[in-house]
Amino acid sequence: MDGKDQLREATPEELNQTLAFALSFDGRKSVHSANEFMARITADRLIEHLDKSGYVVMKKPPAAAPSPHSKPNPHLKD
Repeated sequence: MDGKDQLREATPEELNQTLAFALSFDGRKSVHSANEFMARITADRLIEHLDKSGYVVMKKPPAAAPSPHSKPNPHLKD
């Protein structure tokens, strides 16, 4: 089964969390130009517009944890 078979439609709640996070943070650093409340309002408006425009956002399953038997990364030092 390839990755496309595992895609599913993202829920509005997932989109809201993802968009609100992106509007509030740059990586793990908080962006002070947008607080959490405004980020959630903006995310809701974006989701509503995407839905009305006929967009479908797909989500992949979470990445699998590395196997203990996987090859070591040659770039990492012990």
